[in-house]
Amino acid sequence: MHYFVTGATGFIGRRLVKALLARKGAVVHFLIRAESASRTQELLDYWGVDRTRAIAVPGDLTEPGLGITKPQRQRLQVHVKHFFHLAAVYDLKADPASQERVNVEGTRHAVAFAAEIGAECFHHVSSIAAAGLYEGVFREDMFEEAEELDHPYYKTKHDSERIVREECAVPWRVYRPGIVVGDSRTGEMDKIDGPYYFFKLIQRMRQILPPWMPTIGIEGGRINIVPVDFVVDALVHIAHLRGKDGKCFHLVDPTPYRVGDVLNVFARAGHAPAMAMRINAALLGFIPRGIKKGMLALTPVRRIRNAVMKDLGLPEDILTFVNYPTRFDCREAQAALQGSGIEVPRLEDYAWRLWDYWERHLDPALSIDRTLKGQVRGKVVLITGGSSGIGLATAHKIAAAGAVTIICGRDAEKLAEAKKEVETAGHALVTYQADIADYAQCDALVKQISEAHGGVDVLINNAGRSIRRAIDGSFDRFHDFERTMALNYFGAVRLTLGVLPSMMAKRRGHVINISSIGVLTNAPRFSAYVSSKAALEAFGRCAASEFSDMNIDFTTINMPLVRTPMIAPTKIYQQVPTLSPDEAADLVVEAIVYRPARIATKLGVFGQVLHAFAPRVAQIIMNTTFRMFPESAAAKGQKDAPPVEPSPDMIALSNLMRGIHF
Repeated sequence: MHYFVTGATGFIGRRLVKALLARKGAVVHFLIRAESASRTQELLDYWGVDRTRAIAVPGDLTEPGLGITKPQRQRLQVHVKHFFHLAAVYDLKADPASQERVNVEGTRHAVAFAAEIGAECFHHVSSIAAAGLYEGVFREDMFEEAEELDHPYYKTKHDSERIVREECAVPWRVYRPGIVVGDSRTGEMDKIDGPYYFFKLIQRMRQILPPWMPTIGIEGGRINIVPVDFVVDALVHIAHLRGKDGKCFHLVDPTPYRVGDVLNVFARAGHAPAMAMRINAALLGFIPRGIKKGMLALTPVRRIRNAVMKDLGLPEDILTFVNYPTRFDCREAQAALQGSGIEVPRLEDYAWRLWDYWERHLDPALSIDRTLKGQVRGKVVLITGGSSGIGLATAHKIAAAGAVTIICGRDAEKLAEAKKEVETAGHALVTYQADIADYAQCDALVKQISEAHGGVDVLINNAGRSIRRAIDGSFDRFHDFERTMALNYFGAVRLTLGVLPSMMAKRRGHVINISSIGVLTNAPRFSAYVSSKAALEAFGRCAASEFSDMNIDFTTINMPLVRTPMIAPTKIYQQVPTLSPDEAADLVVEAIVYRPARIATKLGVFGQVLHAFAPRVAQIIMNTTFRMFPESAAAKGQKDAPPVEPSPDMIALSNLMRGIHF
């Protein structure tokens, strides 16, 4: 039996041809454009046949006669029994002209060609989009009842089906698949579409929140999702049944999911928090269209919307699909498939395969150079407090990535040791001795770097001073607050102000402020330190608002406890979980590569949320830990006192709240 297929190179088409070729004695003639001819051998390999069973027919859907030569048309006239028309523009974001040219005129050419070569049945693969935004249940025998066909994709799918119904001179059958996703057995998919648009949002939620933390999501209409293997199997089975001409078949899920349920299925597949509370997106429908249009015309609203949509890869009219109003009856398709064993698998059973394939192959982030080398090679990176701890570990990584790496510090001897260490590893390091808490030295450092290197591309404000002492032990130690502010806030801000002019001139730059998880959790005993870091964070947020249109980014890293010389005086920290300097440096690398507004641990984010929504509960928790953990010997001025042995409660709490130090 001979078949003719348009769209054989597409996602569904490739699998349809493979299924047809699996039938005994089948020969498939497939239309292929001249620019795609080089893919012929690749397709033959995928189908596992030679050119005698899968015959490429050069042509163009947008031309009369499909652009097929007269001799080729004559050879097809005595062979083709089934003509499958799948070629179409399926991209919702495609321009209207191309959709009209391919979907409508292309179908008209295909219908005429099928009649010319004497095909016995024309199989048109349409879409549920042909129903438009019909309110209610759309049956398989309905067509003219379609509503709200303003979107070019809906309109052209509807018009192309009309051509088949009104102009096709041979018996025809129409198939309307639901939203086609990847293979339920392998997860394979060729593009981001339908529910895939929400995968990036789910991935972001997983990155910033613990999986057990409930979140707020959206609710909407029912979204009809079907895997490509079901569509192909159903299509091939129904196409070969007798007595089905002139009918339409909905290849859909008879029990579709609501949007909120779909999001939660994929949240579980991606190990992200479940959306326990859902806001019905239909509420937006009560806002008059004129008001919504006016709000979106406001520059701040428009810029925010465009930035969010671009960042998450969401299409412009995503809310239209969230509030999708149509349900699809599929009794004709179910009757035709009865006894075949072909049915729609439940989304829960294969969602993890779709997610895994997307994350490995389709995630837009995969096409971006996310290497440290790609971000800093040849650029000038300045790290304050770079002679030890986090700063030195970061310098190693950045120098190895090919940046002009500069560190500064107060101790000339430590700077020399750091330089030797990095150079021994085979990388270059530039050092400057400077105390940035001293305004004169800070200004001199900026001048030196500007003259020698032409400014700074990435500034990492890492130098810091930490004081662990309760407030009731600080009544006569106001200088503790002054010296932490002098370095952690004023010094960092003065240095930032010094390097910003050159960043503005280049219209690019990145400032990374090393803050603390204590700012998110309001850790007791660190009032001086947390206050200084909170001030620096506030400066960074304000600056980010002013420079966001100049490609100058500000990132705050709410660093958990790290094993550095800064925490050495507090002996109890020897018994609690901490990050190594190298692990902390990885967070700095992440900041450089991804340029987020904030990097924080999930525990830190949870602490911030708890303080926002249940401040009294948060205070009780932190006060309990404050009373549980003793003041350090260093804070009491007892430098030679033996370390306090931690109790089982202290050890358990330290492990549970890794990174928060009391």
